[in-house]
Amino acid sequence: MRDYRYYQSAFAGIPKPFAFVDLDLLEQNAEQIALQSNGKPIRIASKSIRSVALLKHLLQFDDCFSGLMCFSAPEALHLCAAGFDDLLLGYPVWEKSWLLALGEQIRQGRTITLMIDSVSHVEHLEQIAREQDVIFPVCLDIDMSSDMWGLHFGVWRSPLRSLESAVALAARVASSKHLRLDGIMGYEAQIAGVGDRYPRRFMKNSLIRLLKQRSVKEVAHRRAELMKALTAMGISLRFVNGGGTGSLHHTGKEDAVTELTAGSGFFSPGLFDYYQDFHFQPAAGFALEIIRKPTEHIYTCAGGGYIASGSAGADRLPKPYLPQGVRLISNEGAGEVQTPIQYRGLETLELGDPVFFRHAKAGELCERFSRLYCVSGGNVVDEVTTYRGDGLCSL
Repeated sequence: MRDYRYYQSAFAGIPKPFAFVDLDLLEQNAEQIALQSNGKPIRIASKSIRSVALLKHLLQFDDCFSGLMCFSAPEALHLCAAGFDDLLLGYPVWEKSWLLALGEQIRQGRTITLMIDSVSHVEHLEQIAREQDVIFPVCLDIDMSSDMWGLHFGVWRSPLRSLESAVALAARVASSKHLRLDGIMGYEAQIAGVGDRYPRRFMKNSLIRLLKQRSVKEVAHRRAELMKALTAMGISLRFVNGGGTGSLHHTGKEDAVTELTAGSGFFSPGLFDYYQDFHFQPAAGFALEIIRKPTEHIYTCAGGGYIASGSAGADRLPKPYLPQGVRLISNEGAGEVQTPIQYRGLETLELGDPVFFRHAKAGELCERFSRLYCVSGGNVVDEVTTYRGDGLCSL
């Protein structure tokens, strides 16, 4: 863990607030992610990074990182303009103007795969592909949630919840003149995206671990059965995608899976502190400036209300990081224009000093800042733009 003075010295003179990435820790995380992949290629989830420069850095860091999973059509087009290829849209696109633009990129030779999960998607894409005289590569998004003991363990995402429904849609795509079944994807969010090591929640943590253990086996079986059925139909796929940072160590062992996806683990945001099976280094964060001192141990920082998406709770608040021992005040939290913090540690904090925080989620940090300061070896070595800094505001 870095100490307060390491970052205070490295960022001396930089106006606050600012966001940063520790390149040394980022690369340590990348190495650990690569080790967990069981030798399979890893597609980077760009929504967790949201910086063209950092995406290029990671793709060049290790040959195991190959391709991107995007979150929107405007983002995919932005990445095409920046020279990226092999883009998988992680979510369906419906807006015709965006599909026409993506179709033009495909016509020019880009490898862009669109996500589908229904006949409605198929028919909509067919109509547009027919108009453009282009073939859209598509990927089936298979629901990987688990239903156990009357509990829906997972996220509401794809309606393809049975083997029969997935096979039927695959057959429909195979019969199309304007679509090509490029791959299938199944994101086991209940394994990859749910913490199971929260403090003072022994019973809930134990239940989640039990649910995860059962779900890991179920997901692997369902994916294997689907691939067996598609092979019997004579359908050959370019890829079978699975996983997320939180499930790499499980999904990478599945024979049916040909590639994995990881994103948040590169930055290791605050929510990643609550997982039992792995630990990554906190490689990204932001700094706020102390502008008030209401009492001896309370300091007020400018800004900071960068609340993460998801079910509202204390774990969605930004996480005070350095100096060690700093914490939010429970009845105020993180505010739009000011954030009070309490600190009783050994560092002497003055007006104008920074307090360092980590965002609860990875990519959402970059929605708040136009640039990231890159630190390595105790010095700022680069300054790169985020998507927002590039002028991209899509979701």
